[in-house]
Amino acid sequence: MTTPRISQRRLRRPLLSVAAVGAALALATPAGAADADTGLPPGPAAARATTLAQSAAGWAAGTRSYLVITAPGDTSAARNAVTANGGSVFAHYDAIGVVVAHSTSAGFATAMRSVAGVQKVGATRTSDVPADAYSPTLPGAPAQSSTTLTETARWDMTRINADKAWAVSTGSPAVTVGVLDTGVDERHQDLAPNFDAADSVSCAYGKADTRTGAWRDVGTHGTHVAGTIAAAKNGKGVVGVAPGVKIASVRIAEPSTSMFFAENTICGFMWAGDHGFDVTNNSYYTDPWMFNCPDDPDQAAIIEGVRRAQEYAEGKGSLQVAAAGNSNYDLANKRTDSESPNDSTPVNRTITNACIDIPTELPGVVTVAAMGNGNIKASYSNFGRDVIDVAAPGGDGAYGVYSTLPGGKYGNMNGTSMASPHVAGVAALLKSADPAATPADLRARLGSQATDTACPSDSRCTGTTAKNAFFGEGQVDALKAVGGTGPQPGRYFENTTDVTVADNATVESPISVTGVAGNAPAALKVGVDVKHTYRGDLVLSLVAPDGSVYSLEDFSDGDSADDVVKTYTVDASSETASGTWKLRVRDIAAQDTGRINAWNLTF
Repeated sequence: MTTPRISQRRLRRPLLSVAAVGAALALATPAGAADADTGLPPGPAAARATTLAQSAAGWAAGTRSYLVITAPGDTSAARNAVTANGGSVFAHYDAIGVVVAHSTSAGFATAMRSVAGVQKVGATRTSDVPADAYSPTLPGAPAQSSTTLTETARWDMTRINADKAWAVSTGSPAVTVGVLDTGVDERHQDLAPNFDAADSVSCAYGKADTRTGAWRDVGTHGTHVAGTIAAAKNGKGVVGVAPGVKIASVRIAEPSTSMFFAENTICGFMWAGDHGFDVTNNSYYTDPWMFNCPDDPDQAAIIEGVRRAQEYAEGKGSLQVAAAGNSNYDLANKRTDSESPNDSTPVNRTITNACIDIPTELPGVVTVAAMGNGNIKASYSNFGRDVIDVAAPGGDGAYGVYSTLPGGKYGNMNGTSMASPHVAGVAALLKSADPAATPADLRARLGSQATDTACPSDSRCTGTTAKNAFFGEGQVDALKAVGGTGPQPGRYFENTTDVTVADNATVESPISVTGVAGNAPAALKVGVDVKHTYRGDLVLSLVAPDGSVYSLEDFSDGDSADDVVKTYTVDASSETASGTWKLRVRDIAAQDTGRINAWNLTF
């Protein structure tokens, strides 16, 4: 089939969306639901926003949205200036010095740029703010369909060794991935087990709406992305890359248009930082500009505001992963943009590499290209030397990415939107294996562990096998992320029998190794899954068949996190491989207990 050029408009728009086998095609925006009352919590450093009690009566035709950028810390002077110059404050983020202002005055931006202490001012859209911003309608909760589909090893998961990684680790529930998208259907049978409602929100229009259900999908895109990241390993439907981690929905798409304006993205990143998200997935670009150019005052403010919010989230421990886009465009050689602004009338404009795609080209963000089934670039995927960081399956042609859809359904989509959540899932596995890893650590490991992928016979793909314009540092690898080398016949052994770990007690779980000649390797992999409500109580050791004890980890007494889901490497080359090996777990305190859930050895 001939794959059409895909518009960059709003989302990293998927090529195809197909409903589950036996189900009707159901891709419409859900209807609104009854109102529910909840206020906005104060939140640590996020928006001290006006409340949702503001009514639609406060809206006027011609209302536009602006970012007013000032020094981080106290935005009160800038907020006073907004009011004095014919505007109103819709939200403000003092920690990064960003005010979201509304005004019907055509001269508002010009007047604000002359105010002392104001660094940048820019309109975030070329269309009016919808009246819905002042009294948002809650998305409906779609009726759920059950499924008879059983989990299978899908091509995209086998390509990145996710199916092998699950035998080592499915990820930790202490790790949360934020899905910044069109929303998530939290009632879906494959998403409900891992959904974190307490940390989910709507950021449509630029301030947090914490009402129950505000996070729900106003399309299908976000639910599909969420399934690829963390659909539960429950025997039905599909399995996500990291089926043991938590997912939270941050809806930044506005209803009806599914557009992601700068103030929405800023709200989403601030929420991610303040709510401790370890990873966020961003399968969109910030509307209305496909590329934001620093020589345009409006776009310069958008760049600065979103950059500060991303930097804030990263500083709080959150790694941002983003889709590269679906226009088959060389991001390292920008020349023209004919698709912006996409909220009014696009114009043809000449651009340079100084103009950037937000958020994917912001510093610190992992930029993801899409691959088809094989070592091939997806026909639609954007590319660019030293722009693309890594690649992952996004689907192309006959091979789509199969995942969750609202209402308990499933279907195929294709796009860099589908590639990015594979990488977010792998990043979540990395964080699960090493809870102390920083965003910079995760970013580096994604690249260093990726499978090198050579350029095809295509002059646009420049660089080396280790790093090039189409695939960056290569295709991500979930198995390497969990420290595994893959179950191999006669070399992989596992014990899944639960062993209770009581207070101030020492317990052991045995594995009988047979059929392995000679000594154990110098890099024996010990996969551990211990459920415990305070792992600072724990000391973990490996006991060899001859009784030799190898220390795995003595957790800090102050480590209050739950569970140990981790793979250790032990130099056991002096030990005979065959025999009974034991995982020893010692609890050295009172109050908190747990169990050895499973453990394994890979020779």
